[in-house]
Amino acid sequence: MSWLWAIIVGLVLGLIAKAILPGKQKIPLWLTVIFGMIGSVLGNWAATGLGINETKGVDWGRHLLQLLGAVIVVAVGDRLWVGMRGGGGRRAA
Repeated sequence: MSWLWAIIVGLVLGLIAKAILPGKQKIPLWLTVIFGMIGSVLGNWAATGLGINETKGVDWGRHLLQLLGAVIVVAVGDRLWVGMRGGGGRRAA
């Protein structure tokens, strides 16, 4: 069941990160989910390091760090994806 939640959280965070980033990202949905999952793990790691991973009530700080991690991973991952695929560059006339 934990893998199902990881996929759902990855999907949600990845889609929110794509909505926050300017322009259109060219990564496919499956990669958005993976990048969202990675961002979530990085956010949890940062929250643990800052000592805010477990609080009473809603863990807003942890959730914001997870979203920030997803935004960073999606932004970097999109640039790498476009670079590997060779698409999205400008062509000289």
